[in-house]
Amino acid sequence: MKIVVDAMGGDYAPKSVLEGVAEALENFKGFEIVLVGKTKSLAPLMRRHSLDKNPRVELVHAEETVKMDDSSTVSLRNKKNSSITVGADIVGKGEADAIVTIGHTGAAVAATKVKMRTLPGVERPAIAVIMPAKEGKVILLDAGANVDCKPINLAQFAIMGELYSKSILGISRPKVGLLSVGDEDVKGNELTKEAFKLIKDTPVNFVGNVEGTDIFERKADIVVCDGFVGNAILKSCEGLSKLAMHMIKKAFTKNPFRMTTALLAQKPLLELKQMGDSEEYGGAPLLGVNGICIIGHGSSSPKGVKNAIKVAYELVKKDLNGAIVRKLEESNITF
Repeated sequence: MKIVVDAMGGDYAPKSVLEGVAEALENFKGFEIVLVGKTKSLAPLMRRHSLDKNPRVELVHAEETVKMDDSSTVSLRNKKNSSITVGADIVGKGEADAIVTIGHTGAAVAATKVKMRTLPGVERPAIAVIMPAKEGKVILLDAGANVDCKPINLAQFAIMGELYSKSILGISRPKVGLLSVGDEDVKGNELTKEAFKLIKDTPVNFVGNVEGTDIFERKADIVVCDGFVGNAILKSCEGLSKLAMHMIKKAFTKNPFRMTTALLAQKPLLELKQMGDSEEYGGAPLLGVNGICIIGHGSSSPKGVKNAIKVAYELVKKDLNGAIVRKLEESNITF
């Protein structure tokens, strides 16, 4: 198995990326790494981590880099030799099984859709993010790959999300919910009302509509929505998390007595922080593309890169894409 790693993507690339690659190779077996990026930038770091002598590592040169403020469509047209485009092309040609990037999300979605194409019967892929909830985790999709969706897209997201939940969280019969403005069947807009009818007839454990407050109560294990709504929820949660940590820190540093109390509360506070640590799963898969694609957060540490590679390996090994194609065909939810 070969896993492509976009070495130039992310806020701290390539240093953080190569450190994560080195950790992944040390901790996990069963795959080889194809590093894609500028040879001059990568060579010294590869020597530092002994990657230049590792038989499990291959280096492919890519002259250009997509910056975080680049337009996704413009980067695809004007930066045809970028690390993400070259990497996606390698997977698209069947020369590797998966790609991992912590770079520009829009560019990753655009490059993989063009170079790797979507799975048979899938019109649009979806980003699936794992979020903390009471007594476990919740998968939200789509988290930003598609601003506009059709009802059949949401029905396919439900099937893909269910299979991903089984693969990565080990839930045998995950509950699937459709995000709406009320839990009654008649609530929602035209998109959700039509999607409700389609999902209801698919072979998933559909629990109906769920509201925003139900996400963290874990009324459903998978919450389906369009990418516009999903991305807004994701970014709002990230902002709320930062605000909560800021307010906790401010409260504990108000006076010397509280600072002493904070020292005693260090362990539970650390556990609280780890509950929402996205780096535990390394990144979010772009479900529905013809090849495994994991997109990590731009600020990912080496730990995040290492775990993103681990997830990519597990999803290839478990043949998630094969399961998706088979279930979509069985459900007759294809384009």
